[in-house]
Amino acid sequence: FVDCPAGDIGVGGREVGYMFGQYKRLTSSFEGVLTGKGLKWGGSLARKEATGYGSVYFASNMLKARNMDLEGATCAVSGSGNVAIYTIEKLYQLGAKPVTASDSRGCIYHPGGINLDALKQVKEAERASLARYAELCKDAKYIPAKEYPKDQHPVWNVPCKLAFPSATQNEVSGADAANLIKNGCVLVCEGANMPSTPEAIEVYLSNGILYGPAKASNAGGVATSGLEMSQNSERLSWSFEEVDAKLKGIMEGIFHASYDASVAAGSEGNLMVGANCAGFLKVATAMMAQGITY
Repeated sequence: FVDCPAGDIGVGGREVGYMFGQYKRLTSSFEGVLTGKGLKWGGSLARKEATGYGSVYFASNMLKARNMDLEGATCAVSGSGNVAIYTIEKLYQLGAKPVTASDSRGCIYHPGGINLDALKQVKEAERASLARYAELCKDAKYIPAKEYPKDQHPVWNVPCKLAFPSATQNEVSGADAANLIKNGCVLVCEGANMPSTPEAIEVYLSNGILYGPAKASNAGGVATSGLEMSQNSERLSWSFEEVDAKLKGIMEGIFHASYDASVAAGSEGNLMVGANCAGFLKVATAMMAQGITY
């Protein structure tokens, strides 16, 4: 199927609507293949929020495995699109305090906690630079991108317990990872696709930091697209709360599958190994069961 949530890779509701209309015209079928649809024609509530929410649910399970929780934790979040905004929203709902956001033009550091209403106003309504956020929230510090050191990002150089890279690929360098550890970070949970460089991942693992790789921790968006397809097939429309509850359960299941596989592989707690092994075994088992042995 094609997963096209609004805001991803320049594809929004208009584009999905057109593709879905043409799909129906060509196939005389309503079911499946295109997700991220409008709510009035087969879309799912909570799809926009799903990747960010799912990342936080995954992090919560990571912390539980170490007898920790999100309550009161200061969090660094990068980005200011759907993933970042709804990571921040869910962090607040679960008692944490996100203090950063970023875009291609700069970074916000708000020690008292990101003002979610102001962030949504700037990015979802005005579609403006985060410099505008600093105008609305006078106690926030705005750092223009041109002031960043070449191999470091200020989002990853603030005191925090938890980090949520939620912007783009390769946004966390080895130097950034070292800064996170220096500033007290104990967990990195990826909402973006492959946001940590190999050097950063090596720093996480060699220092025993909890690391949630994107292949597992940002699966909430695609998982909720699967829930959208289920609703389409059953001609149902679930409430926001129903979808969110199912998403929470899915992310818990992904965490436990990854963790259990890491134990079986002799690398307990290494969720990158665990996610790789769990994914491979799921595919390989299905292939073997169906007689495909090569």
